[in-house]
Amino acid sequence: MEPRRRVPARPQTQPRALMVEPRWPGFAAVVSVVLLHLLLPQSMAAEQYGWFVVGITGALAMAALLVPKWHVALGYGTSAVATFVLGYALFQLVAGMVLGQPLPPRQLLGGALLIWSMNVLVFAAWYWRIDAGGPHARSRHSSYRDGAFLFPQLTMPHRHGEWRPRFVDYLFMAFNASTAFSPTDSPVLSRWAKMLMMLQSSISLTTLAIVAARAVNVLGSNG
Repeated sequence: MEPRRRVPARPQTQPRALMVEPRWPGFAAVVSVVLLHLLLPQSMAAEQYGWFVVGITGALAMAALLVPKWHVALGYGTSAVATFVLGYALFQLVAGMVLGQPLPPRQLLGGALLIWSMNVLVFAAWYWRIDAGGPHARSRHSSYRDGAFLFPQLTMPHRHGEWRPRFVDYLFMAFNASTAFSPTDSPVLSRWAKMLMMLQSSISLTTLAIVAARAVNVLGSNG
């Protein structure tokens, strides 16, 4: 009687190490918003507080990166400062048109472009910070769970298990919302995300409408 052959045991697969999501892109976005604010025309920027705001934002960002346990609170603080800067610039732009003191065409076009860029960065930072609990919560899972957006990768069976969004995915979404006034390839699922995207699209539409109105006035006066 032949001895029974021993079947080698299958090696146990080690669980895949979770990749910590980098934090610096979100902070770089809000710092960039504040720096872009310094390039705005004087009538649209808080000139006397410009460098003070830059210093506060930079200090908050550095503290959040160096002290992980304060990351969430300080991250919300930097995003709030960048949002205030964007809102102030937009208010000054609208007030200039309403009060009959619009900027010269070249300054208006440059200022509107800066506000549009700030709008993209601010809301990309908010989407990245809030979605699925933020970067801390997303780093604790091997896959994207309970998110506010249906990214195309989630519909691919071979990628769904391990795929998670990064900051560039939220930046792309924010760019689409400011350009096409829609999320394009990523449907929005949660109510808070729908409200934020509506607000972002409204800011972009207002900025473009003011530029268009000013262009019509200039063409009319030249005609």
